[in-house]
Amino acid sequence: MTKKVETNENMQGKEADKQESSSPIQKKGWIRRLSDGLSHSSGTIRKHAFSLFTKRKLDESLLENLEMVLLKADFGVGNTISIIQSLRNEYNGKDVSPEKIAGTLAREVERILLPVAHPLNIANTHHPHIIFLVGVNGSGKTTTIGKLATQFRKEGKKVMLAACDTFRAGAIDQLKIWAERSGTEFIARAPGADPAGLLFDAISQARKEGMNILLVDTAGRLQNRQDLMAELQKLVRVAQKQDQTAPHDIIIVLDATTGQNALQQVEVFKKTAGVTGIIMTKLDGTAKGGILLAIADQYALPIHAIGIGEGINDLQPFTAHEFAQAIAGQREREQSQ
Repeated sequence: MTKKVETNENMQGKEADKQESSSPIQKKGWIRRLSDGLSHSSGTIRKHAFSLFTKRKLDESLLENLEMVLLKADFGVGNTISIIQSLRNEYNGKDVSPEKIAGTLAREVERILLPVAHPLNIANTHHPHIIFLVGVNGSGKTTTIGKLATQFRKEGKKVMLAACDTFRAGAIDQLKIWAERSGTEFIARAPGADPAGLLFDAISQARKEGMNILLVDTAGRLQNRQDLMAELQKLVRVAQKQDQTAPHDIIIVLDATTGQNALQQVEVFKKTAGVTGIIMTKLDGTAKGGILLAIADQYALPIHAIGIGEGINDLQPFTAHEFAQAIAGQREREQSQ
């Protein structure tokens, strides 16, 4: 177990946490920030489609235009067909407006996402409850672990972080800082150490110390690297040797800016590690948020949370209604009126 050392970076992080509630960004509110984060998708839809619907009757040419826009926004073929058919049934031959189109779009997006909107709730049935965070390099796994740890600690849970990304010294250091900021226990080994051995020790120690939750940071790996994916499978087997029901959650962290590549990531990690849920990060204004609909349609995996920024409170439970309103531009329309 490492000692909690008050580094300069850690102290700066804690000070930033204290100031978050009064910062201009925080004052905008979560809904407004989510709208900003999805502005790339909602802006594309408004620019290329909604402007065509002003004081016109809905016809097939308009629907074809919107269909292409939704496909380019990564909504997925099945979802796009469903949305277009809903518009056809509701407004065919009738006068339509951008507001009506946006309202229908928001309603349909919410319908698609509602079955998979499941915040991450931890039952006290496992001691500890073991959660793997998996994904490709740069997706935001380590930062997401830190945010989850903070939330769990606020709920009064005893949490341990395991730095099983032993291939990068930077990943170990980053996780250590998050452990200090969130007030959680931390276990690590020297860079290059065996991740499986570390995980075995982490589970044993978490049990001994009565931890409620063990969050495991795994090495970022490209989905086409079979050797690295095999290492991930080994970690799953090690966890199951100590607890046949473990890992209790295997969450893939997806970068919202990657678009269609996220579908392949889910496919490969699901086959390799048995992914049980999704957290999407980096909804920062350049994100292709529509891909979340395609993933929901194709895999029906629970979507636990979405992340907007780097702050410790910038990860929130996923809500279908809020996401649908934001991607359809509804919140922006309400605020501008």
